[in-house]
Amino acid sequence: MVITDTHTHLYSEAFDEDRHEMIERAIKENISRFFIPAIDSTYTDSMLQLEKDFPENIFLMMGLHPTHVKDNFKEELQHVEEMLAKRSFYAVGEIGIDLYWDKTTLSIQQEAFKYQIELAKKYKLPIVIHCREAFDEIFEVLEDVNHDELFGIFHCFTGTLEQAHQAMSYNMKLGIGGVATFKNGKIDKFLNEIDLKHIVLETDSPYLSPVPYRGKRNESVYILKVLEKLSEIYGLPVEDIAEITTQNSKDVFKI
Repeated sequence: MVITDTHTHLYSEAFDEDRHEMIERAIKENISRFFIPAIDSTYTDSMLQLEKDFPENIFLMMGLHPTHVKDNFKEELQHVEEMLAKRSFYAVGEIGIDLYWDKTTLSIQQEAFKYQIELAKKYKLPIVIHCREAFDEIFEVLEDVNHDELFGIFHCFTGTLEQAHQAMSYNMKLGIGGVATFKNGKIDKFLNEIDLKHIVLETDSPYLSPVPYRGKRNESVYILKVLEKLSEIYGLPVEDIAEITTQNSKDVFKI
């Protein structure tokens, strides 16, 4: 059984004390594929180091996170572009729009999002979308740039069934993590209406720990709790969920 964590910030400062041990814990439980989203240029070196330390397990993305779209965003986008030209990555991400923290940057977030979608098209890469309190704004951009070549993952999907179908209509898989285990998470009520071929697993560690670890630091091994929850929701063995969702991740990332 191979389990894939399609979204984990393993370079986070939250893991500075025990990063290698934490990754080894996950690998021992068959979680052997870790896809690493970018935030901004300050994390690039840490990401490259992770890849050196675990070359068989770590797969890097490149992008500018919407909450890090600031006054210097054009320089940051230039860094993204330079890195994509210099070496291979498995996705452009995480990119998108976040209106939870700061609504005043909406216009430059939209600009950065569109720019990075064009980079993904140029390099024929999937996009990994971050959406927080911004479904309408995200869908507006996707509608604007929609193209057969556009595909990827709607990371940490927390929307409605209708929004799930809209996301899937743009060739997006749904990234499902700890929220599926929350009592007020809501998505567990309709997930079984969505074919498993549209689902990938993620932790978003160190954030969004599943029950019973909610409120504590998340780590990749806790994806097992997400697997157990999906097994319960779909009425399928854990092994089947792992196999299908890992295959879905291979379809997206081409590895």
